[in-house]
Amino acid sequence: MPETLLTIQKIIYNYSSGKRALDSVDFTVAAGEFVALAGRNGSGKTTLTRLAMALLKPTGGSIHFQGKNTAAMTPADMARSIGYVFQNPDRQIFRETVAQEVSYGPEQLGFSPEAINESVAWALNMTGLTELAGNFPRTLSRGQKQKVAIASAIAMKPQVLILDEPTSGQDPWEAQTLMELLTDLNQQGITIILVTHDMELIAQYAARVVVLEQGHKVFDGIPAGLFDGSQDIGAWGLMPPAVLSLSQQLTGVEANCAADLVELLGSAIKRRREH
Repeated sequence: MPETLLTIQKIIYNYSSGKRALDSVDFTVAAGEFVALAGRNGSGKTTLTRLAMALLKPTGGSIHFQGKNTAAMTPADMARSIGYVFQNPDRQIFRETVAQEVSYGPEQLGFSPEAINESVAWALNMTGLTELAGNFPRTLSRGQKQKVAIASAIAMKPQVLILDEPTSGQDPWEAQTLMELLTDLNQQGITIILVTHDMELIAQYAARVVVLEQGHKVFDGIPAGLFDGSQDIGAWGLMPPAVLSLSQQLTGVEANCAADLVELLGSAIKRRREH
């Protein structure tokens, strides 16, 4: 069985106002998983990921990474194993060139000059930014900036990559390109935790989805189980993917994403013509 990397045990988190953001949340993440963390705004998704990165400390419960309690760890400690990409990439970008930006993390972790160069080159290649290495990051598009943030995270060679709404504000082509990148990284062994409200992305790319509602975990399973009609997802502020809703209205057609639906409809049309 894959190694358990992250263990969330009965996590409680209260805001300074006293309001409870998370209430006894439990789940684990194994090496190599592609997990989506979903829920309406204010459900506790971002708070949970920031606790995992030690950016926040829990009010109760515990978080373990590879069996070690993270209570005394700092964000710098966690950065050696977990890369974190904020929703707004401008919050992470501050150097003069893309290459310098990507090299910052490895430098802080004490990589040798040779290892820094190797990691930066690999990260730029993976994200398709090699030709933009000398560009000023803040002149790039939103999608390109998000790739710079991802490159900066993976250059530190993390085991886990957490992304908070990475496709927010991007056009469909940029979003698809970014999700294909995350799929490639996952196939190379990086565990992905994707915070998103986009059900289409969950249906198409995630292998598992955890849903939070008012600080509680209300679902943990495969996307198909979330969208098969057995769950009252509307009560959690979620809507099934449009493609899935359409396919369920078409007799004999079952599709989780647009590509599947197009393929199935094309096959059906071809069979009809042949007869």
